Amino acid sequence: MTEPLRIDIVSDVMCPWCVIGYRQLSAALDATGTPHEIHWHPFELNPQMPPEGQNTREHIMEKYGSTPEQSEQSRQQMKALGDSLGFEFAWAEDSRMHNTFNTHQLLHWAGTQGRMHDLKQALFTAHFTERRNLSDNDVLADIAAEIGLDRTEAEAVLADQRFANEVRGAEQFWQQQGISGVPAIVFDRKHLVTGAQGVENYTSILNQLAEMRG
Repeated sequence: MTEPLRIDIVSDVMCPWCVIGYRQLSAALDATGTPHEIHWHPFELNPQMPPEGQNTREHIMEKYGSTPEQSEQSRQQMKALGDSLGFEFAWAEDSRMHNTFNTHQLLHWAGTQGRMHDLKQALFTAHFTERRNLSDNDVLADIAAEIGLDRTEAEAVLADQRFANEVRGAEQFWQQQGISGVPAIVFDRKHLVTGAQGVENYTSILNQLAEMRG
């Protein structure tokens, strides 16, 4: 019996292409019936983002020099892709980017209980579909509670920053591996694929890996 395929995904919940890429990969995993185990890892798109966050459109235009028209076109493209994958991007003029260091700490804590994957999906939905403020520790604790984690413990984890060093260490590890953008997906600890590649490409990659692994 072949071991499940190990898949490491470096991502940030602020990254729309991370949820698109994951959904595409998930569809390919289902289509190929690939036994797998997914491990999520932290990456901050905007580690210098202040606690109050920034308007998403303003941020994208500042960071990438895009025009309002390009920004809108990109949003429509992502929305169409999301719709095709069963994920809703509810873009609005007041959509905001947030600092995600605490979010990654909460994910690390959820991982100690085998729930990181569930929390990651809930955070994607909270940010992109429900437009909730992930800079707010109360909101983060609410989301943890909504998937059945202990709210009081979640609040404590965020208040005392007990996993700050672990998250910083993980971020530095992946940066040292040359990861400078997300999503970055590593198959079998050795095959790196970056960006959202599409269901067909992921299916092809999985089939090639299956042949290589015998």
